[in-house]
Amino acid sequence: MFKFLKKPEKYVTAVLCTVLFAGTLTGCSVVERVQYQWADGGEAHWEEAAIDAGLQTQVEEYYYDHLPEELHEAYREIYVHLMKNEDEGSFLSEVSVDDFWRAYYAVLADHPEIFWIGTSAQVEESGLSHTVVSYSLETTVAQKDRASLKAELEAAADACIDQISSEASDYEKIKYVYEYLINTVDYDANGVDTQNIQSALLYQKSVCAGYSKAFQYILHRMGLFCTYVTGTITGGGDHGWNMVRIGDHYYYVDVTWGDPVFVNKIDGEGTDTVINYNYLCCTQTELFRTHVPSDAVELPECMSDDYNYYKLNGFYYETFDYNTIYNALMNSVWNGESSIVMKFGSSEAYESAKYELFENGMLTDPGQYLMEINGVTTWNYRYHTEEEFCLITIYWK
Repeated sequence: MFKFLKKPEKYVTAVLCTVLFAGTLTGCSVVERVQYQWADGGEAHWEEAAIDAGLQTQVEEYYYDHLPEELHEAYREIYVHLMKNEDEGSFLSEVSVDDFWRAYYAVLADHPEIFWIGTSAQVEESGLSHTVVSYSLETTVAQKDRASLKAELEAAADACIDQISSEASDYEKIKYVYEYLINTVDYDANGVDTQNIQSALLYQKSVCAGYSKAFQYILHRMGLFCTYVTGTITGGGDHGWNMVRIGDHYYYVDVTWGDPVFVNKIDGEGTDTVINYNYLCCTQTELFRTHVPSDAVELPECMSDDYNYYKLNGFYYETFDYNTIYNALMNSVWNGESSIVMKFGSSEAYESAKYELFENGMLTDPGQYLMEINGVTTWNYRYHTEEEFCLITIYWK
C-alpha cells in the first residue's frame, strides 16, 4: 500500500515535494542495483558519468562542499540526472528520503542554471531498505524547449556581463550585477516562473528566488563565487538571498531588498526610486537583524565591512559632527542632487543626527536655498530612516 507525505519543509524553500512510500523495492530492479554495486558504483561513478556526458561542473559548489561526505554520491547522481534531462527514473545511491531531499536541495542551491524544475517532486522508498529507489520531478519546461531557453538565458546574462569593464574588480562586478538586476527587474509575486532565473532574466518580473538565483547565475558565468541562502525574515515568511566572497572574506547580498520596487510594495507607497545599498556586501551583524538563515547549510562568519557601499563612497560618518553634516547637506543641494544618504557608525550618532535634522532646524538652510533657486516660498522634502542600519536618506525633490 502506498502512503503519501509532504517533503520536510526545512530542506527546501519554494520546492514543495511529495514522498511515495512503497512496500517493496519497485523503483529499480534488484539486478540493476546489484550491477551498480558490482561496478563499484559510488561518487566516483557519477563523477565519471558527468565527465563522459560533458557535464563536469565549472562552479564552486558550496552546498556540496558542506554536505556530509556520505551524501556526495547522491548529490552527484541527482546532478547528473538533472543535467541529462532525466526527469524520472531509478535512483541507485542508497540514501534515506530525508537525505535525498538534503542532497536534492543542495544541487538546486548550487546550480541556478537548472531552471526547468517545478514546484513538486515525488520519490519512492523501499519498504525493505528504507532507501530511495526512484524519483519523478515536476518540470516547467518541456525537454525539447530547454536547449533554446538555455541559450536565451545565457545571452541575457551575457548582455549584463558585456557592459562590465574587463578591468573591474570583483566588488565592482558584484555591484554592477546588483544594480543591473534592480534596474531591470520588478518585484511581482504574480510573475511567471518566479522560482527560477528566467523570471528575472527574460520576463523582468520575479520574487526573491528569481532575483537571487539570477544574481548567482550571472556571477557564476564570470567565475565569481556566489551561493544561495534561504531562511525567513522578521515578521514575514520564507526568503532567499546570496552570499559572495571577495578575497578571504564572505559578504551577504540581498538584491530583492535592494530594489525600491520591492520596498514600495511592502510599504504601500510607490514613490522612492533610490537603490538601497544596505544589502550590498553587508555583514551578518546588520543582515541578521531582519534575516534569519535556515539550517540547510553551515555558513561562515560574514563580519568584514571592507566593501560597505557607504564607506567606499564617502557617505559614512563614524560620529555625528554638526559642521560636517551641515556641509554635506549644503553640498548636496548646491550640486543639484535629488537626495542625500548618510550612514552613521553608532546608534548614538544616528539619534543625534535625527534630532538635529528633524527637530532642531538643521534643514532650514538647505530648504531656504532650494526655495530661492526655484523661486517658491515653500519646499517639501521627504526622508526615510532605517534604524537597523543607522541610515538616513533625505529626498530633496
